[in-house]
Formats: sequence, C-alpha cells, structure tokens
Amino acid sequence: MRLAVIIPAAGASSRFRAAPDTNADAADPLADPGAIAGARSKLDEDLGGRPVLHRTIELFTELEPVVAIIVAAPHDPAAFDEFKRRHADKLAILGAKIVPGGQTHRYETVAAALAHVPPNATHVAIHDGARPCTPSDLIERVLEAAALYPAVVPVVELTDTVKRLSPQTREKPADPLAAILGDAGAHASAQDAIRPVLETIPREGLGAVQTPQVFEADLIRRAYTQDNLDSTDDAQLVERLGEEVVAVRGDVRNIKLTHPGDLTIARAILGFKPPSERPTHKRF
Repeated sequence: MRLAVIIPAAGASSRFRAAPDTNADAADPLADPGAIAGARSKLDEDLGGRPVLHRTIELFTELEPVVAIIVAAPHDPAAFDEFKRRHADKLAILGAKIVPGGQTHRYETVAAALAHVPPNATHVAIHDGARPCTPSDLIERVLEAAALYPAVVPVVELTDTVKRLSPQTREKPADPLAAILGDAGAHASAQDAIRPVLETIPREGLGAVQTPQVFEADLIRRAYTQDNLDSTDDAQLVERLGEEVVAVRGDVRNIKLTHPGDLTIARAILGFKPPSERPTHKRF
C-alpha cells in the first residue's frame, strides 16, 4: 500500500466561531483564547503547544505506507496566503504539501486535493483536519481493512435513542433581561432553540461515521467524476456508484472539533492543559 493522505482544512469554522464555550471559566474569560467566540479558526487553536491542524497531521507522519500528505487550505487567495504564512514552515517539516481547497463545499476541497495525489499512490485516506484525537489503533484498523476492501470507514454504533426533530422552532417566552442586553442573548437563544420531536428512529444498525476514510485511489477518483457531488462524507459518493463500503469499529475518542467546548474535551483526551495552565516559557 502506498497511501496519500488528504486533510481538508478550507472550512470557515463558522459553528466554532459562532458558539460561546459553555465550558469556559466564566471568572477568567481570557484564560483560554480559544473559548472566545470568533477568536480564530478551530484549526489554529492551541492543543498542547501546537495548533490543532499540526496535531492532526502528526497522526500520519510516522506511518510507513504514507507517500504524501496534502493539506487543502482556503480557496480565497488572500486567505490561502495567510494560511501559508501561519502554517507553511511547520507543515514543510512534517512533509505536508499545501494546496488551495474548494470555494464553498467540502467536496470541492477534496476534489481539489485529489488532483495533487501522486500517480504512484494506491490508496487515499481522507481525514478531517479537526480530528486531532484519532487513536493510532483506529488508524491501523482502517488500514488493515483497506488492504482487503476498496472502501473502508470507521463507525461508532449509536447507543443513545435517536429522535427526528422538526426543522421548525418554538418561540420561547420573552426574556426581559435579553431585551435589556440586546444582542447579548442572541447566541444563547440560537443554541437553546426548542424543536418538536417528530418520531423515534430505531437505532439498531445505525452508526456515526468518522474519519479517516480510506479508498483505493482509482475508486475515489472515479467517485469524484460524478455529476452530483453533494454529500456529507466521501464514502457517500462511493456508495452512489453502487460500490460496497465496509465499516470497522470507530472510537468515541475520535471526536471532531465543532464547538468551543469540544476543545476542552480534546485536551482531556490527549492529556493537555489549556495555555494558561502551562509555564509561561512553554506558551507558544
């Protein structure tokens, strides 16, 4: 196996930037700069002295089958240049190549990165840039299965009861304090929306899909030649071809950073302290 790894990193982190961190220390709002909504991209947040993105890439740098690591950065030229300014030196040391990603959708970003996969790569792994906690045994499990099957994804079986929710929200009673504070209550209202439950979905056979997802190189290239690339993950495009995708056991520690509170969980998983808890000379 000769493996090319694609790390989509072109997203705007809009949910991460927009949501307040309910796990942050209210007594010291500056203790963790990443807890402040709108501060920066989640991929730039501090995770044990290095940005989240670098931690994610490091998952693959020592793997023997890896022949290329391709990081798909923002599409906008100014944003791409700024991304390179922040990351190019370190990513070069890690052996990663930075390329422009898609303009709007994730699948555009992956398609752009696929164009840079070297011809000698037999397989392509696609891994979310915001999944820095992926255990090494999960990666090994996926790669072992990929040696036998053309399309492999890690899946965590659902253990919670699953409800389908209405897209419609119910209005909450007027909050006099919110009226006084104006926009101060806007985020809380959006996060705490009340939505009716439409039905309960049997959870048997259902699972939450994670990354890395690994495919035979020719198969994922063929999947990305389809007219309809609208998808929520890359395996969905392979399924649309009528090809089989197999699942291996995922890992609950393999979280994707989506909201600021997820950064607190990631630090706990990896055993890292927030920046304010490290000695001053080690903060960078």
